[in-house]
Amino acid sequence: MKIDAFETSALMNVAARPDLVAVEGRGSWLIDQRGRRYLDFVQGWAVNALGHCPPQVADALAAQAQRLVNPSPAFFNDAALGLAQRLAALSGLERVFLCSSGAEANEGAIKLARKWGQLQRDGAFEIITFADAFHGRTLATMSASGKSGWDALFEPKIPGFPKARLNDLASVQALISARTVAVMLEPVQGEAGVVLADAAFLQALRALCDAQGLLLILDEVQTGIGRTGTTFAFEQVGVRPDILTLGKGLGGGVPLAALLASEQVAAAFAHGDQGGTYCGNPLMAAVGSAVLSAVAQPAFLAGVRERTGQLQSVLRRVAARLGGSERGAGLLRALVLPTPVAHRVVEAACALPQTGLLINAPRPNVIRLMPALNVTAEEIERFAQLFDAALEVAP
Repeated sequence: MKIDAFETSALMNVAARPDLVAVEGRGSWLIDQRGRRYLDFVQGWAVNALGHCPPQVADALAAQAQRLVNPSPAFFNDAALGLAQRLAALSGLERVFLCSSGAEANEGAIKLARKWGQLQRDGAFEIITFADAFHGRTLATMSASGKSGWDALFEPKIPGFPKARLNDLASVQALISARTVAVMLEPVQGEAGVVLADAAFLQALRALCDAQGLLLILDEVQTGIGRTGTTFAFEQVGVRPDILTLGKGLGGGVPLAALLASEQVAAAFAHGDQGGTYCGNPLMAAVGSAVLSAVAQPAFLAGVRERTGQLQSVLRRVAARLGGSERGAGLLRALVLPTPVAHRVVEAACALPQTGLLINAPRPNVIRLMPALNVTAEEIERFAQLFDAALEVAP
């Protein structure tokens, strides 16, 4: 298949992609091969925390590429040490492992919890996860996920991930046994349609894990690094996990993720238990520090919360008109439609005349929005106009 001058057949067909080739991006705007502009409220699935091609990322890459790219994880490097120290100080978790993707961070969290269970809980290995959860696309993280339709893929799955129901503490308690080592969840289930874990539920989980001697693992790959209006979502509920995973926004668009753990839990890893060729490479670590320098600032996070209120008002107005509802945390939001036409709305938004709009449909009746954290008030107003137009023309 060809899209203008671009031949697409060499890429594996693993996603349904629209008839455009992205060639340039600036802030909230993506530009295709024809010069057509799109207001991007997907941003790589919440990856581009500062929008497309932010100067902070470009400058950090250019400067670090002139100094040191990858000496291998067998040596310390200054950029990785600096980023790890900042993440530890911000999170209150003393140890950090830097890697390249959220799935890799979650895989590491699973390994760390199981190793800790071998040493501290007589070989306990089961990690209670949740229906509709999404933790990545490795075999272990797919097994931990509760995504609909994945139960028959790539069998046999890795055992040891009994599924509870979000916001149902009794369903967690019913699964605890001598084999249980941890409970793992997302504060907001993004792929499920932006479904929030209640503050009281998270607090009760922390208390339950403490009482039972279990680890609490929070997957903040999508919610971390300012997405919900604080550096980490867990700050808003007064709950600190034993293990935390980060990704997406941490790199501001480059492949960077992190596994964080308390000193006591991280001590379970011995030399050789965890690693990776690109883990902690200074090129990506330098970008992570640049992103943190921008995002983890009170004024920046206050701006995220201000734009959240504006976007929430837009969505509530649309929901009231359509008979739907709105939900979310920070600049991770969803519009729940009264009928299962979300995919048609996404297609109509992309194909709008003159200026397109990029949005996401994780469920048949749910539109998900993940704009850049520095999206402007004017861009949210423009979103409202384009979104209304897409809703009008969607079949």
